[in-house]
Amino acid sequence: MNPAASRNLAYWLALLVPAVLIAAVYVAQYGFGLAPCEMCWWQRYPHFAAIILALGALSLMGKPAGDLLVRLAALAIGVSGLIGAFHAGVEYHWWQGITTCSSSQLGNDPLAAILAAPVVRCDAPAWTLLGVSLAGYNFLVSVGAALLIFALLSKGRRP
Repeated sequence: MNPAASRNLAYWLALLVPAVLIAAVYVAQYGFGLAPCEMCWWQRYPHFAAIILALGALSLMGKPAGDLLVRLAALAIGVSGLIGAFHAGVEYHWWQGITTCSSSQLGNDPLAAILAAPVVRCDAPAWTLLGVSLAGYNFLVSVGAALLIFALLSKGRRP
Protein backbone atom coordinates (compact mmCIF):
# COMPACT_ATOMS: atom_id res chain seq x y z
CA MET A 1 0.00 0.00 0.00
CA ASN A 2 1.42 3.38 -0.93
CA PRO A 3 1.94 6.08 1.75
CA ALA A 4 -1.00 8.23 0.63
CA ALA A 5 -3.38 5.26 0.73
CA SER A 6 -2.10 4.33 4.20
CA ARG A 7 -2.72 7.83 5.47
CA ASN A 8 -6.22 7.95 3.94
CA LEU A 9 -7.12 4.60 5.47
CA ALA A 10 -5.92 5.80 8.89
CA TYR A 11 -8.12 8.88 8.64
CA TRP A 12 -11.19 6.86 7.69
CA LEU A 13 -10.59 4.18 10.34
CA ALA A 14 -10.31 6.92 12.97
CA LEU A 15 -13.87 7.94 12.08
CA LEU A 16 -15.48 4.61 11.23
CA VAL A 17 -14.28 2.50 14.17
CA PRO A 18 -15.72 4.70 16.94
CA ALA A 19 -18.84 5.47 14.88
CA VAL A 20 -19.58 1.78 14.36
CA LEU A 21 -18.86 0.93 18.00
CA ILE A 22 -21.12 3.73 19.26
CA ALA A 23 -23.87 2.66 16.85
CA ALA A 24 -23.53 -0.94 18.08
CA VAL A 25 -23.87 -0.04 21.76
CA TYR A 26 -26.91 2.13 21.05
CA VAL A 27 -28.50 -0.79 19.17
CA ALA A 28 -27.69 -3.00 22.16
CA GLN A 29 -29.13 -0.42 24.55
CA TYR A 30 -32.30 0.59 22.73
CA GLY A 31 -32.85 -2.42 20.50
CA PHE A 32 -32.07 -5.17 23.00
CA GLY A 33 -32.58 -3.42 26.34
CA LEU A 34 -28.99 -3.70 27.57
CA ALA A 35 -28.79 -0.68 29.88
CA PRO A 36 -25.25 0.69 30.31
CA CYS A 37 -23.54 0.91 33.67
CA GLU A 38 -21.32 3.82 34.69
CA MET A 39 -18.16 2.26 33.25
CA CYS A 40 -19.99 1.56 29.98
CA TRP A 41 -20.59 5.29 29.69
CA TRP A 42 -16.93 5.99 30.45
CA GLN A 43 -16.03 3.91 27.39
CA ARG A 44 -18.36 5.92 25.17
CA TYR A 45 -16.95 9.36 25.95
CA PRO A 46 -13.55 8.84 24.27
CA HIS A 47 -15.33 7.43 21.21
CA PHE A 48 -17.48 10.57 20.98
CA ALA A 49 -14.28 12.64 21.17
CA ALA A 50 -12.62 10.45 18.53
CA ILE A 51 -15.52 10.98 16.13
CA ILE A 52 -15.25 14.77 16.50
CA LEU A 53 -11.45 14.68 16.15
CA ALA A 54 -11.65 12.41 13.09
CA LEU A 55 -14.19 14.69 11.41
CA GLY A 56 -11.82 17.59 11.99
CA ALA A 57 -8.93 15.53 10.66
CA LEU A 58 -10.86 14.63 7.51
CA SER A 59 -11.55 18.31 6.88
CA LEU A 60 -7.80 18.94 7.11
CA MET A 61 -6.63 15.75 5.38
CA GLY A 62 -3.02 15.87 4.24
CA LYS A 63 -2.12 18.86 6.39
CA PRO A 64 -0.03 18.59 9.57
CA ALA A 65 -3.03 19.65 11.68
CA GLY A 66 -5.07 16.80 10.14
CA ASP A 67 -2.39 14.28 11.04
CA LEU A 68 -2.33 15.62 14.60
CA LEU A 69 -6.11 15.33 14.91
CA VAL A 70 -6.15 11.78 13.57
CA ARG A 71 -3.42 10.84 16.08
CA LEU A 72 -5.51 12.35 18.87
CA ALA A 73 -8.54 10.41 17.59
CA ALA A 74 -6.50 7.18 17.65
CA LEU A 75 -5.37 8.01 21.18
CA ALA A 76 -9.00 8.53 22.25
CA ILE A 77 -9.98 5.21 20.67
CA GLY A 78 -7.16 3.51 22.56
CA VAL A 79 -8.21 5.16 25.84
CA SER A 80 -11.73 3.78 25.38
CA GLY A 81 -10.21 0.34 24.85
CA LEU A 82 -8.14 0.62 28.02
CA ILE A 83 -11.24 1.62 29.99
CA GLY A 84 -12.89 -1.43 28.44
CA ALA A 85 -10.02 -3.61 29.66
CA PHE A 86 -10.44 -2.25 33.18
CA HIS A 87 -14.20 -2.80 33.00
CA ALA A 88 -13.76 -6.36 31.71
CA GLY A 89 -11.42 -7.06 34.62
CA VAL A 90 -14.11 -5.84 37.01
CA GLU A 91 -16.67 -8.08 35.29
CA TYR A 92 -14.36 -11.10 35.60
CA HIS A 93 -13.70 -10.16 39.25
CA TRP A 94 -9.97 -9.83 38.64
CA TRP A 95 -10.07 -6.54 40.58
CA GLN A 96 -12.64 -4.32 42.22
CA GLY A 97 -14.23 -1.50 40.27
CA ILE A 98 -16.28 1.46 41.30
CA THR A 99 -18.76 1.01 44.11
CA THR A 100 -21.75 2.82 42.57
CA CYS A 101 -24.14 1.72 39.89
CA SER A 102 -26.15 3.98 37.64
CA SER A 103 -29.11 4.56 35.41
CA SER A 104 -29.52 7.71 33.35
CA GLN A 105 -33.20 7.62 32.32
CA LEU A 106 -34.89 10.35 34.37
CA GLY A 107 -37.86 11.46 32.20
CA ASN A 108 -40.42 13.99 33.47
CA ASP A 109 -40.48 12.85 37.10
CA PRO A 110 -36.85 12.33 38.16
CA LEU A 111 -37.67 10.88 41.59
CA ALA A 112 -40.09 8.31 40.19
CA ALA A 113 -37.61 7.43 37.43
CA ILE A 114 -34.80 6.95 39.95
CA LEU A 115 -36.96 4.74 42.16
CA ALA A 116 -38.20 2.67 39.21
CA ALA A 117 -34.87 2.46 37.37
CA PRO A 118 -33.13 -0.90 37.26
CA VAL A 119 -29.81 -1.07 39.05
CA VAL A 120 -27.09 -1.62 36.48
CA ARG A 121 -24.09 -3.29 38.03
CA CYS A 122 -20.63 -2.70 36.63
CA ASP A 123 -19.33 -6.07 37.82
CA ALA A 124 -21.91 -8.18 35.97
CA PRO A 125 -21.76 -8.27 32.16
CA ALA A 126 -25.11 -7.62 30.51
CA TRP A 127 -24.14 -9.78 27.52
CA THR A 128 -21.30 -12.09 26.49
CA LEU A 129 -20.27 -13.96 23.38
CA LEU A 130 -17.76 -16.78 23.75
CA GLY A 131 -17.15 -15.60 27.31
CA VAL A 132 -16.21 -12.06 26.27
CA SER A 133 -18.37 -9.10 27.32
CA LEU A 134 -19.06 -5.90 25.41
CA ALA A 135 -16.31 -4.24 27.47
CA GLY A 136 -13.90 -6.99 26.44
CA TYR A 137 -14.80 -6.59 22.77
CA ASN A 138 -14.38 -2.84 23.09
CA PHE A 139 -10.88 -3.46 24.43
CA LEU A 140 -9.98 -5.82 21.59
CA VAL A 141 -11.41 -3.69 18.78
CA SER A 142 -10.42 -0.27 20.11
CA VAL A 143 -6.83 -1.02 21.10
CA GLY A 144 -6.30 -2.97 17.88
CA ALA A 145 -7.76 -0.14 15.80
CA ALA A 146 -5.70 2.51 17.60
CA LEU A 147 -2.49 0.57 16.98
CA LEU A 148 -3.46 0.02 13.34
CA ILE A 149 -4.16 3.74 12.84
CA PHE A 150 -0.79 4.67 14.33
CA ALA A 151 0.95 2.08 12.15
CA LEU A 152 -0.80 3.32 9.00
CA LEU A 153 0.14 6.90 9.81
CA SER A 154 3.78 5.99 10.32
CA LYS A 155 3.76 4.10 7.01
CA GLY A 156 2.11 7.12 5.40
CA ARG A 157 5.07 9.32 6.43
CA ARG A 158 7.70 7.22 4.69
CA PRO A 159 9.01 8.61 1.38
